[in-house]
Amino acid sequence: MKRIEGSGKEEGAEMPDIVRDGWVVELEGPPQFEYGQKVRSRFMVRNDGTFPGKDIGDVLVKKGDEGYVISIGTYLQQYYIYGVEFLGSGFRVGMKRKELELVDVFAAGGRE
Repeated sequence: MKRIEGSGKEEGAEMPDIVRDGWVVELEGPPQFEYGQKVRSRFMVRNDGTFPGKDIGDVLVKKGDEGYVISIGTYLQQYYIYGVEFLGSGFRVGMKRKELELVDVFAAGGRE
């Protein structure tokens, strides 16, 4: 295949529509959310195969679902992953910062 100048792509190669944020390194700062804070999902989240007992593609979290941060971990030495227990379903799902919003801004000590 012929390489397209400056794009890193080959002509005729099919590229999936994937949004990558590989340049973001959240771990350079403190976590955006803290334990016990109430958060809301900004997007619908489906099982990517890592949630036990559910089929791949099953909806785990709907946009607008609310829950509480119960754990904070890291992924790829790049992102914080917030373990959130969602109230309606009882599911505990790992979420990235961009997938969540704080329900009560005052609970974050004014951080947004």
